[in-house]
Amino acid sequence: MTNKISDKYTVDFDKLSSDSEILNNIRNDGMNRFINIGLPTARKGNEKWKYTNIAPIAGIDFELPVHKDQNDLDDIKKQIFSDNSWVNLIFLDGKFNSELSDALDLESISISDLDSLIHDPSMAIDLENDLGSLIDLKEEGFAALNTAFLSDGIVIHVPEGVKFSKLINIVFFNSGEKNTVSYPRVLLKVGSSSDVSIMESYVGGSQNISFTNSVSEIILDKRARVKHYRILDESDTTYDVGYGRVKLDEDSQFLSRSFYKGAAIGRYDLNVSIEGERGFCDLKGLYLTTGSQHMDNFINIDHVAPSGKSNLLYKGILDDNSRAVFGGTVMVRQSAQKTDSIQSDKNLLLSTNAEVDSKPSLFIYADDVKCAHGATAGNIDSETIFYMLSRGIDIETASKLLIYGFAGEIIDSVEIEELRDKLEAYFLNALPDYKFEF
Repeated sequence: MTNKISDKYTVDFDKLSSDSEILNNIRNDGMNRFINIGLPTARKGNEKWKYTNIAPIAGIDFELPVHKDQNDLDDIKKQIFSDNSWVNLIFLDGKFNSELSDALDLESISISDLDSLIHDPSMAIDLENDLGSLIDLKEEGFAALNTAFLSDGIVIHVPEGVKFSKLINIVFFNSGEKNTVSYPRVLLKVGSSSDVSIMESYVGGSQNISFTNSVSEIILDKRARVKHYRILDESDTTYDVGYGRVKLDEDSQFLSRSFYKGAAIGRYDLNVSIEGERGFCDLKGLYLTTGSQHMDNFINIDHVAPSGKSNLLYKGILDDNSRAVFGGTVMVRQSAQKTDSIQSDKNLLLSTNAEVDSKPSLFIYADDVKCAHGATAGNIDSETIFYMLSRGIDIETASKLLIYGFAGEIIDSVEIEELRDKLEAYFLNALPDYKFEF
């Protein structure tokens, strides 16, 4: 890391102040880690970032936003996914806004904004033990930076045996102030035999350059079930780097559905560690890139315990000069006998200038397993188009139907009807006007 990068963040870091010893300790650890490892600007020999150049992020002097009183909910609602039947929690430029959010005093679960929770002595010890417990700051410069500037976020605790029916919708709204950065943070703990649905939405942006750097940690106890949704829909001038870390206990289940449409450079680093017997994760993602957008999905599953199962399916639709990257691994440790795992990445290229780099990997150190992986990239074959034309469907309609059919498998896997309907309309309207040519 150059001194310039270190210095520009150190200056802002020195301006931070808190009366919480716990928060100061967490921040100091993050900054010390960041100074030691910096940002991954060198791609040679760095397999994690081989296909993604973050020099544009490293080269800008991002500043913390100046928080303003902003209460135009109608304007914000135009850019977010929300529903009156959900629990909507809205952050503006990384700061929780209670006026725009639903009430946090729910009967069966605990939801607190991080800023308030840090100053609650009854929760301080648990917070200190749990926050950052799943993310390794020694290897991840962006995560260390997020921790160094930790100021607000959301902490959710679902007690044992609770089946919470409402979707918890966490919206991180980026107002798009010039050269500003926000550091969202999420911590979710789910007790034994509990069930909850949660969505993280990263939306907003403007014609100004801005940066969102987020970290989410999800801890599942035995037999817990989490349905997790993630939406990235910022602007073509927004940089977004997000981390997701998940730990599964015995018989727990984690279902992830990720949807990405907007960012100049987007990166999602998801790691699921299956540490209890018969743990199960099902990870599905859909990304649409246009213009010169760049989307990087780095998805890793670590099978530690026996009899675990994992399914991974990501699909990309690429147009114009855009680029997508899919990487990551499925690790099956020697202790994880009888693992069943499938990993797949499929891409539809609508332009000869679009490019995808896909590198799914399996590392198997157990003998009794069932594992497979694969990747595809290409256009739709001519026979399919000709068949639809022979049924009286024009070429433009046939093209759009086939593109949407490719994406539909991921959208249809969303279990919440209201969200599924919104995503269907959202992606159908976002699909590029395209005509397959042969």
